Amino acid sequence: MAEELPEKPGLTIGISGPVRRSLAHRLINLALRLHGANTHYIRPGSHTDVSLLDGLVLSGGTHVHPELYGQQPQVTARYDRKRDSTDHRLLIQAEAINIPVLGICRGAQFINVFHGGTLCQNVTPLREHTRHRPLLLPLQTVQLVKDSRLGRLMPATVIGANRIHSQAIKRLGRNLRVTALDNDRFVQAIENTGAQWLMGVQWHPEYLLYHTGHRHIFSHFVHAARGRKLERLESRYSAFDQ
Repeated sequence: MAEELPEKPGLTIGISGPVRRSLAHRLINLALRLHGANTHYIRPGSHTDVSLLDGLVLSGGTHVHPELYGQQPQVTARYDRKRDSTDHRLLIQAEAINIPVLGICRGAQFINVFHGGTLCQNVTPLREHTRHRPLLLPLQTVQLVKDSRLGRLMPATVIGANRIHSQAIKRLGRNLRVTALDNDRFVQAIENTGAQWLMGVQWHPEYLLYHTGHRHIFSHFVHAARGRKLERLESRYSAFDQ
C-alpha cells in the first residue's frame, strides 16, 4: 500500500535515506528548503507514492550491494538491502513520470547500477594522484565537462570537492555520460543523455553550501522540479478540457 504524503502547497521533494537521518540529510533538507521546496523523508521499506513527488534525491549512506551488479562483496562494508530495494523502486517510478532525480555519493552510484553499470568496491588502494583519506573539506580537485548540466552550473571547469565514500563508478551504465573526473580519473559526476533531469555527484554538496557553485546544484534541481510540476499540471488540465 502506498504511503500517503501530507498535504502541503508548493513543491515536494522526496529524500531517500537510511532509517536514521544524519547531519548530511538535515543539510540536504536545508538546501532544498532554502530554494522553496518542501521535503518528504523516505526510509528503507517505505511505500511512498512517487507520483505525489515533484523530485527525488537519493542521498549518501551504506555501500550498494555488489550482487546488484553481478559481483560478490570483496571488502568489509555495511549494506542495506532494504534500502537498495526501496531506491530501485523509487527510480523506476521517477523515470516513469519523468521527475528530476539527484543522486549524492551512494545515490550517484546507485543510479549507475540501476542503469546497468558497475562499481569499484574500494578505490582507496588505487589512488596515485589524490589523497587516500576521506575529505570533508573541498580539497579534492575535480575536472568538469564544460558542455554538461554540472559544467554550466559551476563558475569554473575545475572545482574543489570533498570525498567520503570509498566506492566509485567503474563501468558506466546505459544512457549515462560522465561529466566530472578527479585527478586519478575516477568518475565524480554523471548525468543522463535523455529528457529526464538526472544528475549524480560522487561528493557531498550538502556539506559545501557555503560555496555558491555547490548550492547551485540544489537550486538547479529545485528549478527543474518546479518546471516539471508545471508541465504535469498543464497536461492534467489539458486532459480535463478534452
